[in-house]
Amino acid sequence: MHGDAALAPGAPLPYANPDAPQGGRMTFGALGTFDSLNPMIPRGSKAPGLRDALYGNLVYESLLERNYEEPFTLYGLLASDVEMPQARDWVTFTIDEKAAFSDGTPVTAEDVVFSLELLREKGWPYARNYYAKVEAIETPDARTVTFRFPNANDRELPMILGLMPILSKASTDPEAFGRTTLKPPIGTGPYVIDAVDPSRSVTYRRNPDYWGNDNPLNAGRFNAETVRFNFYRDETAMFEAFKTGEIDLYLDADAGHWSSAYDFPAIRDGRAVKMEVPTAIPRGMFAFVFNTRRAPFDDVRVREAMNLMLDFDWINQQLFYGQLRRTTSYFSNSELQSTGTPASAAEREMLAPYPDAVRADIMDGTWTPPVSDGSGRDRKNVREALRLFGEAGWSVKDGRLVNAAGTPFSFEILVATRDDERLALAYQRLLRPIGIDARVRYADSSQYNARMLGFDFDMARVFWPASLSPGNEQTHRWSEAAADVEGSFNYAGAKTPAIDAMIAEMLAATTRERFVDAVHALDRVLLSGIYVVPLYHSPVQWVARSSRLGVPDKQNVAGVKLETWWVNP
Repeated sequence: MHGDAALAPGAPLPYANPDAPQGGRMTFGALGTFDSLNPMIPRGSKAPGLRDALYGNLVYESLLERNYEEPFTLYGLLASDVEMPQARDWVTFTIDEKAAFSDGTPVTAEDVVFSLELLREKGWPYARNYYAKVEAIETPDARTVTFRFPNANDRELPMILGLMPILSKASTDPEAFGRTTLKPPIGTGPYVIDAVDPSRSVTYRRNPDYWGNDNPLNAGRFNAETVRFNFYRDETAMFEAFKTGEIDLYLDADAGHWSSAYDFPAIRDGRAVKMEVPTAIPRGMFAFVFNTRRAPFDDVRVREAMNLMLDFDWINQQLFYGQLRRTTSYFSNSELQSTGTPASAAEREMLAPYPDAVRADIMDGTWTPPVSDGSGRDRKNVREALRLFGEAGWSVKDGRLVNAAGTPFSFEILVATRDDERLALAYQRLLRPIGIDARVRYADSSQYNARMLGFDFDMARVFWPASLSPGNEQTHRWSEAAADVEGSFNYAGAKTPAIDAMIAEMLAATTRERFVDAVHALDRVLLSGIYVVPLYHSPVQWVARSSRLGVPDKQNVAGVKLETWWVNP
């Protein structure tokens, strides 16, 4: 996208060990249940591993592949060659002559065209949005496909098309594609599904005839003979499974748990080990999100007051041993965060048509989330919150916060894990003294997903991950168009022209400097809209693993990539 690629032709990924041993079984844990083996539609709860950033794309692959060490750079996988002009308004892929599905049939241009047409009709809303920009398709031969998009004005689109999952036309039923299914799919990836125990486990077996065994990008990846996922009802049950050796990995997101829960026999005798993995990518936004489609959160003054009522320092000490850091940006921990620095001349030029889109303190870089005294009831913050509630028409009467009609301030916080429930209960406790009735609703994964897809919530705990190469996914999270599309990730219901304009600036940027300015500008608009109560992030990734698993000397800047691990002989 900007600059030159880092890897020489034929080089392996820098965070993989080409000499890693092959064979053995890895067993991982997953929360909740699953009812679908189709990860490309918004319906159902998907089994992990089919197409997965953490575990690897075990079943479905794309024409191009990421190197997670460099932003905005892709390398050939199913495609052996790529061609595009400076204007980036068309792209031609030549399919590798070895590329084949797991049933042995070759990947053809017809499969690529079929995949795009099916996904833009029945896939995730973001896929439909991306692929709809393609205006013409040409297939001069069985291994060549050209996509043309002269009016897209989207320099990232060739890369998005390169990352599109490729489906087998011969084995995919277009009529049934939009429905959940437990039928094992046909993909091009290194694994096939070996066994499915609905809602309990799914097992992948390495395909001995995998077409990409000799592809340099796969050196040191996908080393296990079998990969199994066991499902657990909650984090406690999954951690107990790790302690007894039933699963080989536990990714811990709880600082208190990480500090106090690992004095058990497997750790003491070396059968299990703890790792703290540094990361060098934006930490993303872990937050309570407001559904601004609903009152009272359609009022920005109410949202700001709710932020003042969250005493992060108290929660950090009470629940997390003081080990977490407050998130201050949608791109914290990276050059892409806007907080702490004033807007550049380029940012101000981008934002000039939207003079009310960014608060003054956010524009000049002095804003931070509310700072408290850590007491759990900071009087200064409570007074300011009540002032803002008052401006919005709310006041405390008889111990309850009510509006002019006497209607109590009441809402529900939707959560899907016991850890999030504990966090929501802590927030509930902070809100109770000023008469706010916050109800915490714990939902199983299926119900939670269904409600989030339909925007059927008042407030929910969500996480938007981030990378050093944000792009079109921001449209799916924040654009006006996405706000009314069920299944989009615009959970907040944001509808601000300035957001769409800053995303367009990102997509049009031709230099890294201009791109960074555009991301800063987007960050400032999002922070000014107060769509969330920002929570926290950990300074490192906390990983506990069985010592039977081997890991490369170098972990990825994004954290562990389990596709590069192996089973020790």
